[in-house]
Amino acid sequence: MDNLDPPNDTITFLGTGAGRFMITSQRLASGGLWMNLGGTQLLVDPGPGCIVRATDKKLDAQKLSAIILSHRHLDHSADTNIMIEAMTRGGHNQHGMLFAPSDALGKEPVIYTFLKNYLDEVVVLEEGGTYTVDNVSFSTPIRHIHGPETYGIIFRTVSHTFSNIADTRFFKELPSYYEGELLIINVVFVEPRPETGNPLLPTAHLAIPDAEEIIRIIRPKMAIITHFGHQMWEIDPHKTAQKMTERTGTRVIAASDGMQFSLSELDD
Repeated sequence: MDNLDPPNDTITFLGTGAGRFMITSQRLASGGLWMNLGGTQLLVDPGPGCIVRATDKKLDAQKLSAIILSHRHLDHSADTNIMIEAMTRGGHNQHGMLFAPSDALGKEPVIYTFLKNYLDEVVVLEEGGTYTVDNVSFSTPIRHIHGPETYGIIFRTVSHTFSNIADTRFFKELPSYYEGELLIINVVFVEPRPETGNPLLPTAHLAIPDAEEIIRIIRPKMAIITHFGHQMWEIDPHKTAQKMTERTGTRVIAASDGMQFSLSELDD
């Protein structure tokens, strides 16, 4: 079967797993988000297995205009190089852009040096930055509290504005930096975990109460939770989303591997 373009204004969840143990077990996939926004196709956080998941979904990497990394952790960036190979047909079709924080491009970069020449441009993401890819603009409003340099993203198209809130510890200013009819929120934990001071322990992630607080403050039309750790997976994210809907008054759904969400649902 030939590769397919996903429908306009859709977000495909190639994977919904988070963290080293979930990723190495692949109980949930870790492929990132593939977006078709008004014909502009973008890939966000291509974690391990992204190339496999995209191929299974018959998505054509050569149609991508850009790859965007929220941060350098493996569950968000491990397939960056192979996706650049696929996007550029091994360098025979030079095009496209890579957006990434500075520490993903410095010492121990997530991209091989020779692959940079396959792209039109490599762009360093910064706090408060605004960027454009074809007919889509996006911004990185605030640096998150997470080991490496990390940014969430606000996407703006002709028809919609939505936010992807990446990995972070909750802090009171966080919700004020995001907006839109849709929030996509990485919810790794069931309950918040105390700060340990040990950078090797993955405590700097959002939990269910954090996500609910964000939703109550921003009040989007809809929220999608994703990027689940083991405990979130064990309690069933879909049942959790139903309870979050009841507690927040906002429709919350849990993403599943391969799910395709249409932004047209926000127009109802």
